[in-house]
Amino acid sequence: MKTLSALLATCLLGVAGLSPDVAASAAPAKEPSAAPVLDWSRIATQSIVAGGRPPASSEVLMGVVHVAIADTVAALGYGRTFVADVRPDQRASAASAVATATYDVLKARAPGASLETTYADYLAGVPDGKAKARGIALGRAVAAAVLAWRAGDGFGNQVTYVQRPPGPGVWEQTAPTPPVDLVLTQVRPLTLRSRAQFRPHGPDPLSSKRYARDVAEVAEVGRKDSTTRTAVQTESAMFWTEHAAQQWSRTLLRLASERELSLPEAARMLALVHVSAGDALIACWEAKYRYRFWRPVHAIQRADTDGNPRTTADPAWQPLLAANHPDYPSGHACFTGAATTALRSYFRTDRLPVTIDSQVTSTTRTYSSLTAVRHDVQEARIFSGLHFRHAMEDGEHLGATVAEWATQRLR
Repeated sequence: MKTLSALLATCLLGVAGLSPDVAASAAPAKEPSAAPVLDWSRIATQSIVAGGRPPASSEVLMGVVHVAIADTVAALGYGRTFVADVRPDQRASAASAVATATYDVLKARAPGASLETTYADYLAGVPDGKAKARGIALGRAVAAAVLAWRAGDGFGNQVTYVQRPPGPGVWEQTAPTPPVDLVLTQVRPLTLRSRAQFRPHGPDPLSSKRYARDVAEVAEVGRKDSTTRTAVQTESAMFWTEHAAQQWSRTLLRLASERELSLPEAARMLALVHVSAGDALIACWEAKYRYRFWRPVHAIQRADTDGNPRTTADPAWQPLLAANHPDYPSGHACFTGAATTALRSYFRTDRLPVTIDSQVTSTTRTYSSLTAVRHDVQEARIFSGLHFRHAMEDGEHLGATVAEWATQRLR
């Protein structure tokens, strides 16, 4: 079985280094429509999110599913597979192959209430014949290989949270529900050598000037009843509260359609982004529960215990938004840093116009660059009172580092 490193290498070759002559000999003469990839990427998102999973674990599953999609497309004759050691079949139907591989992986890892009906209806729309049958067989073989690759990956582990002794800087739960995505501290990464491979250095010391600066900033603009946060800033905070895996999935599918990516191009782009983001979030959650640094809500309420004369306690302070997992590093920053870095690697530019919408605010934003997206997310999480700036900066750096490692080492 090939490694996932081989898969991502194929992605990069298809984007950056493959000559026209080699490409012509490695793939069918005419690349078919990306519709099957886009359709089943969308269906995967719906099934995973409908299962009630938080954004981070949802994105890890998205990474696994998109390995299956990309391997299926590769097995149709478009380069090498990532992990599935299957016999290529250029005569197989792309629609039935992609549908079957995605369905089989979802059924095993993220089953949805209507998944079987969706699959049956989709296959009913594929013309009967040998190509359809060959596609089903190919998709089934790829899915089996991908599921074998992820067997025993820790995703189904039951993890009990043990609270550290409370004190200055120590995160305590902000809701009666279990801490979010604690299981990711035991999930095997998709490409990284270990969850802690790029572990960040940690939160600022409570006694530092930078920590005091961050506390003062969030205390002013992130409080629920802030008089300095503008209406535009409040809308920005709310814009990014939609389930991140769902919001980014729509963004990527829109981008693939706008750029008129072909079947193999769409499969490569989606796999590169989702795998990078999935691994970034595994690394991010490893760091979160390693450091367990308190959220602004407790840091500001209990500032008289932090030993820093530059901070001022406000026992009545409440954030605009709340989350039940540690502050450092920011999960949304890890996600955004990885996704934008992977897109920059694929399209070979930061100046990539990106349109993103939010089902929370029912608004749409168009960014002129990937850097602009990262900046917007960073500010939004501070406006929301969820994170200190240092947690945003280190989260973004961690996400970018994971994505860069997955691309640079495979060129």
